[in-house]
This record gives sequence, C-alpha cells and structure tokens, in this order.
Amino acid sequence: MADKPVSELSFEEAMAALETVVGQLERGDVALEASIALYERGAALKAHCAGLLAKAEEKVELIRAQEGRAVGTTPAEGL
Repeated sequence: MADKPVSELSFEEAMAALETVVGQLERGDVALEASIALYERGAALKAHCAGLLAKAEEKVELIRAQEGRAVGTTPAEGL
C-alpha cells in the first residue's frame, strides 16, 4: 500500500495508511529525512480522505434532495 499512489487508495486504505504514518511519527524512531517524507505522505493522505468524505457527503445530500428531504446536517436518528 505504501507504493500505491495516494490518489488510488480507497478511504479505508488511506485511513489505515494514515494511522501507520502517525504511529511511526509518534514513536520518533525515524530519521529526520524519513520523518519529513512520512509527514508529507500523511498530509497527502489526510487531504485525500477529506476529499473522499466531501464527495460522500455530496452524494448523500443529492439523494436527500431527490427524495424531497431537507438537505444539510441532520442527526443520525433522523435518517
């Protein structure tokens, strides 16, 4: 998964990779240059996950609008 471009990862794959990156950085046993590379990958993974979540939210809003339901954030029990 580390070899796979971030843009090709599913949300679940990206989250797992991000958790791995965070764990490595938190342990602090990585050389400085490797830490910088990990941080860069982590930032890319975070942005990718945020983008995928935004797309999912847009799809949900579209479905709600097509059903004639109010759009916007609603509590889960209101679904």
